[in-house]
Amino acid sequence: MIARQFLSWAKTATAEQRAEAAHALARAFLFSDMTDEERDGMEAAMTLLLDDSAPEVRFALADALANSMDAPRHLVLSLVADQADTASLILSRSPIFLDTELVDIVAAAEEELQAAVARRPAVSTAVAAAISEVGELNACVDMLDNPGADIAHISLMRIADRFGDDCEIRDAMMARDDLPIDVHQHLVRRLGDALGAFVSEREWVSEDRIRKITREACDRATISIAAETATEELPALVEHLRVTGQLTTSLLLRAVCAGNLPFFESALAVLAAMPEERVHGLIRAGRDSALRAVYTKAGLPRVAFDAFHVAIEVSRTSEPPRAPGERLRFARWVVDRVIERYEGITDGEMSELMAMLRRFAAEAARSAARDYVDEARAA
Repeated sequence: MIARQFLSWAKTATAEQRAEAAHALARAFLFSDMTDEERDGMEAAMTLLLDDSAPEVRFALADALANSMDAPRHLVLSLVADQADTASLILSRSPIFLDTELVDIVAAAEEELQAAVARRPAVSTAVAAAISEVGELNACVDMLDNPGADIAHISLMRIADRFGDDCEIRDAMMARDDLPIDVHQHLVRRLGDALGAFVSEREWVSEDRIRKITREACDRATISIAAETATEELPALVEHLRVTGQLTTSLLLRAVCAGNLPFFESALAVLAAMPEERVHGLIRAGRDSALRAVYTKAGLPRVAFDAFHVAIEVSRTSEPPRAPGERLRFARWVVDRVIERYEGITDGEMSELMAMLRRFAAEAARSAARDYVDEARAA
């Protein structure tokens, strides 16, 4: 009866009137007390509205049903196949979808619908994984901005792999309090690679020079990241650097000169395949023979051992720096001690390390000078 009456009325009603009626009908179906016969009639009427020629009628129906677990399933699934705005409304809000259905939708849908799934009040780990794997850029950005999205570590890394060159993705990821440290470093490296490619395309600097500049800039950023990282998170960063070929002698020497012994200890533990607690104890004990044994097992170059030894001794017997400005001044002081030990050295690899340390000391000096001027102005 209700369906026939509604259809009879709809023949002469305007699209705006039909849209208002569709919304009211759906709300009554969800929230009014009625007999089973009345409910069946309302459901039939809403089903017939799916064929209404006016898109605003179907949108109104979707708006009324979208948030309800009691919405008829066939209506919701039909509205998902409607125009993009109607489908997006349903996908972003309806609680009736199973994760498997959402994963299938993400795999086959256009970017607007993927983004709608990414904006749902709750996005499970499985759905987040699908978006990170096949979602377009805007869908990934929307998911990263969604506090209700449960994004696994591996999914964050996958997004960084796919879109790490995009500034909007980088900003969204860097803004997350739960961004894993290895993903953070990976984004830094992608940014360095992108800047290097930009400079190379314009032929402003030789490619060898670009590679050296970007590598050292990435190393500086990595040391800064490591200095702000909790000790228990360092092994994940170290393993990421090892797998990606960034755990170099130069990087480790920079870390020690900057007073970051925990990072160096984590790296030695990974490279030497030893428990981190044991490596920590051996280094902090100050025994040269024990340090040399772990250093050799880690496969680090023998010629650089004394440089590490001097830097470790200075770091071990000094108060660890806390603030960025303190770390830079400390690093310059340690580097000067190491360079004094190796004045006049001719070995090729060690000479390259010393050149790196001299540049490191120059950077620290410039930064310390800027800090001094800033403090003087503030005073």
